[in-house]
Amino acid sequence: MRKGVWAAGAALVLVMGGAAASPALAEAHSEAGDDGLRAAVMEDMPGLIELYQDLHANPELSFQEFETAAKLAERARALGFEVTEGVGQTGVVAVMRNGEGPTVMLRADMDGLPVIEQTGLPYASTRTAIPATGVETGVMHACGHDTHMAAWIGAAQLLAERRDQWSGTLVMILQPAEEIGEGALAMLEDGLYERFPKPDYVLAFHDAAGAPAGFIGYSPGFALANVDSVDVVIPGIGGHGAYPHTTVDPVVIGASIVMRLQTLVSREISPLDPAVVTVGSFRAGSKHNIISDEAHLQITVRSYTDEVREHLLTGIERIAQAEALAAGMPADQLPVVTVQDPYTPSTYNTPEFTEEVMGRLAQRFEGRVKQTPSVMGGEDFGQFYRADPENVESLIFWIGGTPMEDYLASERGELELPSLHSPFWAPDAEAVISTATEAMTAATLDLMPRAAGE
Repeated sequence: MRKGVWAAGAALVLVMGGAAASPALAEAHSEAGDDGLRAAVMEDMPGLIELYQDLHANPELSFQEFETAAKLAERARALGFEVTEGVGQTGVVAVMRNGEGPTVMLRADMDGLPVIEQTGLPYASTRTAIPATGVETGVMHACGHDTHMAAWIGAAQLLAERRDQWSGTLVMILQPAEEIGEGALAMLEDGLYERFPKPDYVLAFHDAAGAPAGFIGYSPGFALANVDSVDVVIPGIGGHGAYPHTTVDPVVIGASIVMRLQTLVSREISPLDPAVVTVGSFRAGSKHNIISDEAHLQITVRSYTDEVREHLLTGIERIAQAEALAAGMPADQLPVVTVQDPYTPSTYNTPEFTEEVMGRLAQRFEGRVKQTPSVMGGEDFGQFYRADPENVESLIFWIGGTPMEDYLASERGELELPSLHSPFWAPDAEAVISTATEAMTAATLDLMPRAAGE
């Protein structure tokens, strides 16, 4: 998300109350105050911040969110939800049936990252765990999922209290393993849409490191990308570095593949279709004077449409094999290209639904809602739409988390901001949680209005 998109709004906050002021707090009673929702959020904030700090201090890795899931499931039960645990391994589904009407699903993700926290916060994580690599590591909520869960509880509380204001079925899910792109699919494969009410609308938010705290961004249509991880094993004929003519050097083949791959985007994909092919790792050999007999490439591939994705993936294999043939490798010893499965599909915000929801939020959060560019990052929230695209409307939006003072300093070139996944990422939790709680609650109430006289 480009920082400059928010410059005007940040300047407005300065005029209204100073750089350090969180807009979610500074304007607590100045916008959409007649419905009492914002005042209710502010009343709940001390408890939500306490929950956030507990979640932040006790993160768990993907598919290891046992304590987190149990803790939040207990809270949902106390609010009157029908709660099922262990969906998609560690996921939680909380259902509240409240008469006739549409089904709305609100999602928050639970997992932390294998990152050693360096924020210096008094409630910083000191947790360690063992991920799939088998190497013990520190664990941190470096992507802000702790703010997502706190706001999830905040919305659950408000909606449970306001059952007289809405009619329909509310499905609130806590999803595991977003960071490895597998949790949404795991829940769907475990019967999320068969065992529980299937949603008409699915909503989520994600905190953003590139936007000032309390501001809301959205992208109609494609919002986040298909994410594929591709491994290429390049065979060669090894030998002595002094006698290269007796070998077929996989390093040279690999270098040719890397360079040729750049033409996939620049010469084979329309300039109007976003695409990325990045070689993140190139490994071969072990000594100066030995030509190895194998090289390895690791590639990340990003796209929006399924057609572009397919072209990129087949193009990688075509180029890899063609470069090996051109170097003289036999046809039965060509590179092996493996696309990891499952992949993270692109996230699509259904356009009319997105504009409708965000238009109402723009009225509620005056001056703080903007359309922002799509990004090439990945988010497996898109699985919930893809599971039934004919019948499900979908929206994920961003809520800025960078403290206003830091954001403005970065705009002046005085400060480099940490990104999501950084060990230094510490969002303005109060602004994120209060804004998200109000936005998710207000959007849900708008989607499930109670008919007059009910």
